[in-house]
Amino acid sequence: MSTLAAARADNFYFPPGWDPSKGSLNKYHGSHGALGDRARKLHSEGILIIRFEMPFNVWCGGCNHLIGKGVRFNAEKKQVGQYHSTRIWSFKMRTPCCQHLIEIHTDPKNAEYVIVSGARRKVESFDAEAAGTVELDPAARDALADPFAKLEHVDGDKQRAAATYTQIQALQEDSSAKRKDDYAMNKQLRRRMRATRKEEKSRDERRQQLGLPDHIKLLPGNKGDELRAAAQTYGGNFDGAWRHSRRQIGKESIFSGAALAAAGPQKKRPAAAAAAGAASAPAAGGSSKVAMAQKQRRLAANVKLRLSEPKAA
Repeated sequence: MSTLAAARADNFYFPPGWDPSKGSLNKYHGSHGALGDRARKLHSEGILIIRFEMPFNVWCGGCNHLIGKGVRFNAEKKQVGQYHSTRIWSFKMRTPCCQHLIEIHTDPKNAEYVIVSGARRKVESFDAEAAGTVELDPAARDALADPFAKLEHVDGDKQRAAATYTQIQALQEDSSAKRKDDYAMNKQLRRRMRATRKEEKSRDERRQQLGLPDHIKLLPGNKGDELRAAAQTYGGNFDGAWRHSRRQIGKESIFSGAALAAAGPQKKRPAAAAAAGAASAPAAGGSSKVAMAQKQRRLAANVKLRLSEPKAA
């Protein structure tokens, strides 16, 4: 080795104080090799620290807390027996809820895990209909183990397959015909998408003209929307009503009826009319003011109605 760092990286470096009588380099340095601290009990007790996932839902034996499937633990793995040539492993771990010790063994015979102590398995019922699967009848499942029953079952499947062959062949031919000309199919699809994009762009421009915010999307219009919009009324013909009201106001006199009646007889009886006019002057003046106020309110109402009506397109 050219450098000391390279020699140490390749484990070819032996410190000056080491000799073969002191054992391996890992023992000399107090190390457990590549496994590190996880193998601190490996040589003495045969225990290796691993990451263990809970294989199913369990209830904690200490605090009755639910521990879900897939929760990971730092478990002590140790061999506790054998089933023929397969080893039986034990996993011991502490629960995070109350630090209760749980021990789980493997069951090679049934390809399962068995809880030895510290917890109990959560019993979960299975409903085939709710799960969308088909559950075989135990009698039918046992009958399939019979060679003759199995042969009859296979023959039945072949007969059903032959009956549906014509339908499957028609579907395959239809699929092949649709995908035979890839260029034409692609061209047709792109033309359809181009038209859709143009419609969306026109609706977006219409939305901007109406002053609507960006998060509002206008939907395509239809004949029913046009008919409903045409059936809407907004108070009749405003322009005609407004012109009629203006003509009526123009035809009326600006003086009240009481003032005209008081002014008529003055030509014939100046003295008496003057006295009567002097007596009725306050009343005539009040009637004139009332009439003027009514005309002003009517005119203001017409102008307000004109401003509130939408202009015709």
